[in-house]
Amino acid sequence: MSLETSQINELHWLMEMLHTIDVGLVVLDRDYKVQIWNGFMENHSGLLPREVKDKVLFPLFDEIPEAWFKRKAESVFLLKNKAFTIWEQRPYLFKFQNYRPITGAADYMYQNTTFIPLMSATGVVTHLCLIIYDVTDNASHKKDLVQANKELAILSQTDGLTKLFNRTHWEHCLQAEYKRWIRSQNPSCLVMIDIDNFKVVNDTYGHVVGDEVIRHISGLIRHHVRETDVSGRYGGEEFVILLADTTLDNGKVFAERLREEIEKSIVKYNDIDVKYTVSMGIAEIDTSIESYEAWIECSDLAMYRAKDAGRNQIALHTNPIA
Repeated sequence: MSLETSQINELHWLMEMLHTIDVGLVVLDRDYKVQIWNGFMENHSGLLPREVKDKVLFPLFDEIPEAWFKRKAESVFLLKNKAFTIWEQRPYLFKFQNYRPITGAADYMYQNTTFIPLMSATGVVTHLCLIIYDVTDNASHKKDLVQANKELAILSQTDGLTKLFNRTHWEHCLQAEYKRWIRSQNPSCLVMIDIDNFKVVNDTYGHVVGDEVIRHISGLIRHHVRETDVSGRYGGEEFVILLADTTLDNGKVFAERLREEIEKSIVKYNDIDVKYTVSMGIAEIDTSIESYEAWIECSDLAMYRAKDAGRNQIALHTNPIA
């Protein structure tokens, strides 16, 4: 085999390899006209090499931000160094449909792209090579992992029955609010809620109906609180609501509105109708309260005063605890 024949064969093999590799390969000249368009690009774009040859890239793919792309490319032409873009910065360069069955939830192919300067024999960068990698599987798995971690974080903070914050999380929020009050002195109230005679509900109708009552009051609490409020389950049939930036008077207005709606409600379970009431205690943070634990105790004592006074009412904390 002659040297010339060997060189021709090597060139043929090289071109065949570049055409069939499972990454996108595009070569642009200095005017951003397409010079090479391999099989990957053909398959995913639906455009044949002859259809894009010597055509400017941007009218062919209007999803590519021309100004951004040229800034990226010009730095490669000027500095003769590679440049990169990853899917987390820009999900894709070419808006190709995703056809992978495993990552079918992704509408478009996630891509990483490498910009490579191509130099002439004289050392001048005359062309730009784009290598496009399909990273849809990795991107989708990472996004799924991030979402799963978010859901796990929510689950770790949430009481399973009520979907309100669990005690660990709302106490952490209460501690943070107490520290904020020390700095800002902005008013905040803690509302303690207890279902009246809840043991009677369980003894009469069973724990399944009791759980339905707990779910019912939890739904009303979620409906009435603001996004800035923190509502949680204290334990059993007791609940707390942290009303940030709220005075004692305004806290009483909120609590009375919630109490009245609970009193008017009927919990239905199969052929069973259950009416119930609640007692509430409210404590506004002040200088007599020396810790967030004392804040809880103040609202708890106020709630028990409401129960001692006949239940289905609200009591306010007005004196420092002993």
